[in-house]
Amino acid sequence: MMSNLFSIFDPSTNIFNLSINWISTVLGILFIPYTFWLIPNRHHLFWNFILMKLHNEFKTLLKNNYFQGSTIIFISLFSFILFNNFLGLFPYIFTSTSHLNLTLSISLPLWLSFMIYGWLNKTQHMFTHMIPQGTPPILMPFMVLIETISNIIRPGTLAVRLTANMIAGHLLMTLLSSTGPSLSSSFIMILVMIQILLMMLESAVAIIQSYVIAILSTLYSSEVN
Repeated sequence: MMSNLFSIFDPSTNIFNLSINWISTVLGILFIPYTFWLIPNRHHLFWNFILMKLHNEFKTLLKNNYFQGSTIIFISLFSFILFNNFLGLFPYIFTSTSHLNLTLSISLPLWLSFMIYGWLNKTQHMFTHMIPQGTPPILMPFMVLIETISNIIRPGTLAVRLTANMIAGHLLMTLLSSTGPSLSSSFIMILVMIQILLMMLESAVAIIQSYVIAILSTLYSSEVN
């Protein structure tokens, strides 16, 4: 019996008392040579098709502020989060995207870079963005306060959104699987079917969350520009 339900997100994997959990985050580097020496196959062509679709969508969101290569950071962000989300669905593999250490390390520097660039280079635009067009003069101070707070909490909402969604599905699957030994054989089959459906749902969540993070980051960038 688990002493702590959240221990599934931090398995005790170590070599010579050195934790190797976070090595799972950089396992994607091992897949990089795949694109250089393998003959393009359906998997490779399908992935390139997805990346081109994302490139065109991010290019549209950036509008007139798009320049060549500006979408690569958001496509890389999507690929990195998607890889780690799917990696966490495998048993005995550390789910790095369920930790605020990783999600905040992604969202906070990205948001800070947008803010520093915007306030240093486009200060007037940043001030005018705080007051929506058509706001009555009496409401302007409140709108500035509300827009400032909503802007400050953006990196936190990005990080918590990804972490909470990854934790919720994993916890539900763990809770259901822990009831297996006490069930009869007929209920075990029902439990297996429910777990398969939950795994399909978690796979969809892994794709959707990586897409949402990339889209929101692109929108935040387009607002600064």
